[in-house]
Amino acid sequence: MTATATRERSPLLRRDFALVWTAGLVSDTGDWLLMIALPLFALSATGSALGASTVFLVEIVPMLLVGSFLGVLVDRWDHRRTIVVVALLQGLLLLPLLAASADRMGIVYAVAAVEAVLGAIINPARQAMIPRLVGADQLARGNALIAVSDSLARLIGSPLGGLSFALWGLPGVVIADAASYLITATLVLFVRPQRRKDGAEATADGEPAVAAERRILHEWVEGLALIARSATLRTLAGIAALAGMAQGLFLVLFLVYVTQNLGAGDTGAGIIRGVQAIGGVLGGLVTGALAKRLAPRWMIGVGYLVFGALSLLTWNLAPFTTALWVYAGLFVAMGVPGVTSATGEITLVQTTVPPRALGRVIAAVTTLDGGAQAVGLLVGGLLADSGDIVPVLDVQAALYLLCGLIGIVALRDRAPAGGGTRLT
Repeated sequence: MTATATRERSPLLRRDFALVWTAGLVSDTGDWLLMIALPLFALSATGSALGASTVFLVEIVPMLLVGSFLGVLVDRWDHRRTIVVVALLQGLLLLPLLAASADRMGIVYAVAAVEAVLGAIINPARQAMIPRLVGADQLARGNALIAVSDSLARLIGSPLGGLSFALWGLPGVVIADAASYLITATLVLFVRPQRRKDGAEATADGEPAVAAERRILHEWVEGLALIARSATLRTLAGIAALAGMAQGLFLVLFLVYVTQNLGAGDTGAGIIRGVQAIGGVLGGLVTGALAKRLAPRWMIGVGYLVFGALSLLTWNLAPFTTALWVYAGLFVAMGVPGVTSATGEITLVQTTVPPRALGRVIAAVTTLDGGAQAVGLLVGGLLADSGDIVPVLDVQAALYLLCGLIGIVALRDRAPAGGGTRLT
């Protein structure tokens, strides 16, 4: 086999990447089972939409409070070992849900919060691990395949979550999700240990508690400083904030739009949201094929521009048609540029940030995105009953268009695709 042929091989043909990819698919599918079942359980147990919305709230708040700080721990610990241990903890700490009931809703909220915190560790660890599993020339393809895994998990886990809850209740979902974490830990355990190339220590055995605390705090501040010093990272953080706010507006106003403007019910809303995962799978395959031809900034810029244009079309189409299949098709189409822009973002982060700081930077940007999303949720909730929501949704689409323009203009001549540019 020639060197050229070797470079063209899919990352899935690399043993360790395939194990991590499969583990992510299994774990994320289990997560979607629980994400669907927990709000349904809270709604049926409390008889109130407030009970279901509280589940989402207790998942977001811990992420905002400690998400960026947990990234420091990801950088200090071995990524493979972190994923194995955290996955086992996630499975074990799900088990109290077996005792949940209408008069024990505190268990539901506590477990949801704990799982969100553990997820804020395992997700950056997996993303930080990818550059060590694939070559620099295949990093974008690897990230695109991770996006395919995420979309497949949503496509499989969402309907299975509702079906499993209907057939076996919350205990059945808990057992299935716990089993998914056990499988995840087992798969990642077989990944060959990766030697750190940056000279950083992954652990601090024997370090005094006070010194360790000060060092962790210093590393957390250092991660924020890395973002502040890098024009590329500042731009990506700004894009993440704008896109997060747009997503928050969408989560609130989408249901209002479907029910009021389209005259469809909850089933219609579920179908439209669910089929976007099909576009995500297609987007991952398309992005993987184009990864060697498109620099990350073009993935980000063009991806957001197309996504924003499709959003703008969707929100203003109701006067002409309310046919559900039309909107389902548009949401499938949105999944493609959505994955393309996300792949460009994570690839640019991975090629810009030194490996020793990758976990904390990913966690910080993710936390910023979550905070902006919470602002969007709040604003959307305040505006949902104000009358015509189409102008607000047009603003939401305009935010995505702005992200695309910023990506193309502000990221020009920075961190080329597949490159190893480091912060200066």
